[in-house]
Amino acid sequence: MADAADPSPQPVLIEAQEGGVLTLTLNRPDRMNAFNVALHEALAAALRRAAEDQDCRVVLLTGAGKGFCAGQDLADRAVAPAGQRPDLGETIETRYNPLVRALRALPKPVVCAVNGAAAGAGASIALACDIVVAAKSAKFLQAFARIGLVPDSGATWFLPRLVGEARARGLMLLADPIGAEQAEAWGMIWRAVDDDQAMGVARELAMRLAAGPTHAYGLMKRAFLASSANSLDAQLDCERDLQREAGAADEYVEGVRAFLEKRPADFRGRKG
Repeated sequence: MADAADPSPQPVLIEAQEGGVLTLTLNRPDRMNAFNVALHEALAAALRRAAEDQDCRVVLLTGAGKGFCAGQDLADRAVAPAGQRPDLGETIETRYNPLVRALRALPKPVVCAVNGAAAGAGASIALACDIVVAAKSAKFLQAFARIGLVPDSGATWFLPRLVGEARARGLMLLADPIGAEQAEAWGMIWRAVDDDQAMGVARELAMRLAAGPTHAYGLMKRAFLASSANSLDAQLDCERDLQREAGAADEYVEGVRAFLEKRPADFRGRKG
């Protein structure tokens, strides 16, 4: 598949903030932050940096301009005559699936601030994050049916688990947008807030998480991932093993000491 390179020198803006929050801003506002090769590569590199950077404790993901992410940039896809169709499965395999897996497996919390439309894969990417805060004017749209495609990037996995199968089928088959307040009411996202508060609330949550037990958060994410395929018995064993690892970490020692000393726990600098 031929995808044009992003002419922007910075498809993803990276801001490391005091306190351990790494803010990643999708930066193709003229294309509603739609994905092409350059944006995929930049975001993948930024997430690798977040995973490896000991100073990063939380990732805050958002979009520049009026939208969060419009999914795939269709202008970068050449629809050839019959017999020369692009292999969309290759794009999924090499770009979108690794991105979703990276977000879910990142051993640190990911807070998403949806500042506008999250459509197609853009909606899936938001739902792959750990906590989603959306501006009340934001919309979530599974737009695939409008162009004769199947929802991807985890949409058919996330939505039935978040909102139930009936609502998930309706959202995907009808391809109608859903507002942020409805998304909150259905349990799709954590919170819908006034537009001028969305980034502030998301940043506040990110700072709160950055002060928390990063190693334990990473173990929680491993438990969440495992639970989707495990039986109850298998998940009980998983929790046992992860709790053993958590109990051997410095964070647990500090947490207990802080509780007994009736003071806030200081998890910064504690090793897993």
